[in-house]
Amino acid sequence: MAMPETSRPLGDLVALLAQRRNLVGVVPSAMVGDTTPTIRRVDYDSRHVAQGSLFVAIRGTRQDGHAFVPAAVTAGAAAVLVERALPHVPVPQLVVGAARPALATAAAWIEGFPSHQLGVVGITGTDGKTTACFLVRSILERAGYACGLTGTVTTIAGGSRLGESSRSTTPEAPELQAALAVMVQSGDRFAVVESTSHGLALDRVGEVAYDIAVLTNLTEEHLEFHRTHEAYRAAKRRLFEALAPGERNPEKGWGKTGVVNLDDSWSAEFLDATRHAGARLITYGREPHADVRLIAARQDATTLRVEVETPRWRGPVNLGLAGTFNGLNALAAIAVGEALGLEPGAVRSGLEAVERVPGRMEQVPTTLPFSVFVDYAHTANALGLVLDDLAPVAAAAGGGLVAVFGSAGERDVVKRSVMGRVAAERCRLVVVTDEDPRGESRERIIEEIAAGAEEAGKVRGRDLLTIPDRALAIQTALEQARPGDIVVLAGKGHESTIEMADGSHPWDERATALAVLAALEG
Repeated sequence: MAMPETSRPLGDLVALLAQRRNLVGVVPSAMVGDTTPTIRRVDYDSRHVAQGSLFVAIRGTRQDGHAFVPAAVTAGAAAVLVERALPHVPVPQLVVGAARPALATAAAWIEGFPSHQLGVVGITGTDGKTTACFLVRSILERAGYACGLTGTVTTIAGGSRLGESSRSTTPEAPELQAALAVMVQSGDRFAVVESTSHGLALDRVGEVAYDIAVLTNLTEEHLEFHRTHEAYRAAKRRLFEALAPGERNPEKGWGKTGVVNLDDSWSAEFLDATRHAGARLITYGREPHADVRLIAARQDATTLRVEVETPRWRGPVNLGLAGTFNGLNALAAIAVGEALGLEPGAVRSGLEAVERVPGRMEQVPTTLPFSVFVDYAHTANALGLVLDDLAPVAAAAGGGLVAVFGSAGERDVVKRSVMGRVAAERCRLVVVTDEDPRGESRERIIEEIAAGAEEAGKVRGRDLLTIPDRALAIQTALEQARPGDIVVLAGKGHESTIEMADGSHPWDERATALAVLAALEG
């Protein structure tokens, strides 16, 4: 849906940044009356600047946006927002203490603060965010509330997909705020926002007015960015701290609620953050004193039946999703339903309506005597959960597990050997391959994973194969699958590209598996 073009006086943003205590000064200083430029859009990439843009100079890990101010001005920027004043810039410069929160403020301002008109559910955690987002959206829709979604897989507004998401789960503030604005324009009442540690730490969600914050779980991840687990947790806690009501987060009639997985070992930090924000608290998990409790779970290869107890109802829920860990994702969604007082029948119906989440425990159809699943699991914890859930299913069919996976380049290196060990301890055959090597040596990444598998007893050429080419790795694994086996293709999930040293290459994990299976089926 095309949004009407906005046009706002820069002076209003100057006043807002001053109110946010982020404005250092304005160059030139004459920013009143008719001399105030009109801003039509906010950009942080000089290649996208158009006439009337406000260009925000962001200092990144590889490039400094201040170097692109001249190009932005030439392209038509009406003003620039910078952390340090630059000489010979012929348009007003807004100098701020920190550009990233200012970018979030400017992006929300140009779109008219759309999250103030939506009930916003933010979901964070290491694993399970995407599935929980789809489940929450489904129960809200079944309860009669039109609901948008933005996350890893896609963005949905007004019931229509706006296209596939970028490789960043939480988009930069201008894209996120624009998506929220489309949701408002489309008549959505709620928005579910997958809120990553990067998105929180980098203020991409800095001006999102959250009503409900959800924690799925916390394990080791993204330490290449956060450096320490303490910093990683602190980034996640920002979602719960943002529940504090105020000018940035007005009350909208839904209240403010933190939903926390009581089973997680770090839950106490998030309980405290919720309390300090003055928000209501709802817990879930297997723990006996959780508000929303998982009493029992029973699964087969494609479905999961859970018995649930909440303060308002108790009963079974039949999920069309494999994996007992999805029982906790369902509980997170149920807890959101409790926070909003949704009718229990709508909650059950919404959960049972979700038959698949792209790239999440997604079964690939085949007539061959083994099963194939595609899953996004790219951490040691997620991989272990998937394999542990599928192991008894494979054993019951007289087979074992085959895992095909890798680990991303230029990302957390500590998890690589751990992932190798996790797979080796659970699988009949381990095939290590590319995930997204980027500019790092693909061979070195694979060797670091394989070392962990060898420590757990796997032998190269026998039950441990190293095949950098992912398509060939999948082909080899499927060719070596035995009756009753379950082959797990982990790490890529829904993603449509694989990142190599020379850039992005098209990729479709499910389609690749289907092509190999078709050839094997003859």
